[in-house]
Amino acid sequence: MATDVGRILENLLAFYDFTGKTVVAVGAGGGQMAGYGFRAKRVIAVDRDTAAMDQVKTVSRELGLSERFDYWFGDFRTCDRRGDVVLFEFCLHEMEDPAEALDKALTLAPESVVIDHEPGSTWGYYGAEDDKVQRSWHVVDGYPVVRRARWATVQRFRDFEELRERLRRQGDESLRRIEPFRGQRAIVIPMSYALALVGGRDLP
Repeated sequence: MATDVGRILENLLAFYDFTGKTVVAVGAGGGQMAGYGFRAKRVIAVDRDTAAMDQVKTVSRELGLSERFDYWFGDFRTCDRRGDVVLFEFCLHEMEDPAEALDKALTLAPESVVIDHEPGSTWGYYGAEDDKVQRSWHVVDGYPVVRRARWATVQRFRDFEELRERLRRQGDESLRRIEPFRGQRAIVIPMSYALALVGGRDLP
């Protein structure tokens, strides 16, 4: 699979200035966008997936950022680490209760940045996440949104087998939806994503 993660990171950095800030990064496991750590004062990576957390540790070390990264393993609902901003990395739609997650975030930092799939994204459809994405952005709309942005990219796969492996954990509905790609090679699927800056209030 090839997605221009570098461009997604550039867009994130253009949207929000992480310079000198402590970032509570929810869903940071995997470390795909850990490069914002070059600007941040400190990153508290939050994830409940052991393998993903191991991966972000590896990536931060490879980037020479180990001294800036701390790690909080577990359910975000019980996280007690405060910062200047909470960053949801393509994970708010996966939260059982997105409103609860945003409420929690605003007890940990005065601002939250949400970067996630956009409603109507073709990639979100094939991942069978379209309903969850729609729900999470509806929740975001109920909060004071200071700024928004949207971008588009693509997901690329060598063949159907690579696409199927990528979406295997998404469940039977996702696998059913990608069946029309069976037998195809050089598969390109559009992916649109959005960002929102939520909050801007002082913590109690």
